[in-house]
Amino acid sequence: MTLERALVLADENHPALQAGTAQRQAAVAGITTARAYANPEVSALGGGQYYRVPENVAGPVSWFAFSQPLELGKLRPTRIQLAERGRDSSDQAYEVTRLGVLSMVRRNFFAVLRKKAELEILSENLQLVEEFRKRIRVRVEVGEAGRLELIRADSEVATARAASNSSRLQQVVALSQLRAAIGASVEGDLAISGQLDPAIVLPPLDELRKEVAGRHPLLALAKFEVRRADARVAYEVAQKRPQPALRVEYDRPPDTPTYRAGIVVPLPLWNKREGQIGEAVAQTRQAAALVRGREIELLAALESAYGRYQLATQQLAAYEEGLIREAEEGLRAAETAYRLGERGILEVLDAQRTLRTVRLDLLNAQYDRQAALVDLDEARGVDPRRGQQ
Repeated sequence: MTLERALVLADENHPALQAGTAQRQAAVAGITTARAYANPEVSALGGGQYYRVPENVAGPVSWFAFSQPLELGKLRPTRIQLAERGRDSSDQAYEVTRLGVLSMVRRNFFAVLRKKAELEILSENLQLVEEFRKRIRVRVEVGEAGRLELIRADSEVATARAASNSSRLQQVVALSQLRAAIGASVEGDLAISGQLDPAIVLPPLDELRKEVAGRHPLLALAKFEVRRADARVAYEVAQKRPQPALRVEYDRPPDTPTYRAGIVVPLPLWNKREGQIGEAVAQTRQAAALVRGREIELLAALESAYGRYQLATQQLAAYEEGLIREAEEGLRAAETAYRLGERGILEVLDAQRTLRTVRLDLLNAQYDRQAALVDLDEARGVDPRRGQQ
């Protein structure tokens, strides 16, 4: 499983993205609903008329009526505009969900690689400690070393084995989290293959701030919600205007048929839609406040990831300048001194722990920088699959 394959699987099969696609389809269908004209109404009654007074005509009676609501003014245009704003918001919400899903896949993929590399280091350390214990055992058996040194070596082996087993368990957990992040069924054992992203030179922070403010999908979604709220206000205001209906009737008694045509106009005496308009205006203010809140959150996340990336880069530079080499040379010197009887076993075990710690610290710095890069890309709104700026 490569990173690109994992991203493709998540992009095509993740339930959250499928739900987002359905929401987009519903929003498009909502535009069709908004464009539809109101249906007419047809009424029909039948009965009879009896002879009761002189010159009255008895016979069947029928009555027909046709009514067509008329949408005048801005009612229909504002309704369509509101539906179109809902579609825009749904499209942008899908992009926000997609960015979060794919960024989580990247984050979990590199977490698995991290645990895999950590397990390799701890397994090598365990092998190194076990080999050193065998040499001590031989020295103890021939009488060149005391039994206490073998006990200390056994204790170090047990500690190294426990650390290796714990790392193996954490790798299993990381793989499970990756499966969940992909959101698709992956049969069999999941073998991960990949490498860290190359180091990059970050642009100035002010430039990244402008980039986030201008193009991040979460901010775009919040701005679309403001437009949607404005469209709702316009639609509620348009509904204040009474919408008439054209009505035609045909009354057919036994003697003389009657035709009538007219207009039915509702009177806004009791309900003037002050409440609905007030709610829509309040939602507009709420949406505008959310834009500012989202921008503050994104800029804070950007600055945090930016600082972490620079710090991890500095730490890597320190390790690459010779800390690993110095720890390896220290272990070799301690082992040589131990064989010559100039140092005790504690110095050798300390040197081994130092080398293991330095290697793990180097690994953590590498993946801390990678994690910061993933967070930085997410804060900038970079497409995880295409890496678009």
